[in-house]
This record gives sequence, C-alpha cells and structure tokens, in this order.
Amino acid sequence: MSNEPWTLVGLHAAVRFTVTADASPGLLPRLLQPFAKRDLTPDHFEARATSTGMRVDIAMEAMPAEMVHLVNGNLAQTVGVTNVTHRQEITGRVRRAA
Repeated sequence: MSNEPWTLVGLHAAVRFTVTADASPGLLPRLLQPFAKRDLTPDHFEARATSTGMRVDIAMEAMPAEMVHLVNGNLAQTVGVTNVTHRQEITGRVRRAA
C-alpha cells in the first residue's frame, strides 16, 4: 500500500458559510467582496438581524474546492465579523496524488 497523500479529482464543493457580525450599513457588500474578486456568484444569500447583530448565510452549490479556505479566511478578516463557520461537501472522487 502506498503512503502517498490523497488529492481530490473533483474540484468543486457544495459549501455554506455562516457569519455572525456586528450590524453596520456596509457589512453586506463587504461579505460579498471575497466572492466577487474571485468571479464567484453565491447561489444563496440570506441576512437577518439578531438581538446581538447580524447572521448571514452564504451558500454555493459548486465552489472551486481550493477557494473554500481562502474565502473563509477573507470572511473572518472582514471588519465587524465576530465568527465564521462553514460546512462543505466535496463533489468528486478521490485518488492518489501523482
């Protein structure tokens, strides 16, 4: 059996980001910016006010898998954001690295 690392053949993931943040007028465009600069359009975007700020859900059905951690990091660094979580499901099969 080989000790080579595993890599993904399918390069897309279904992903949902959940962001909690302080409510501010410029929050929503700032949250879309990490997607826009990578030429990505979310399939779902929902924002609602809570007693402590805002909760925003952003989802894509087929996001390039290598961009998930980049977008997650950008969202976490956005002004006013207090927490970012994400769930993802890789679409594709797995094979040994070349």
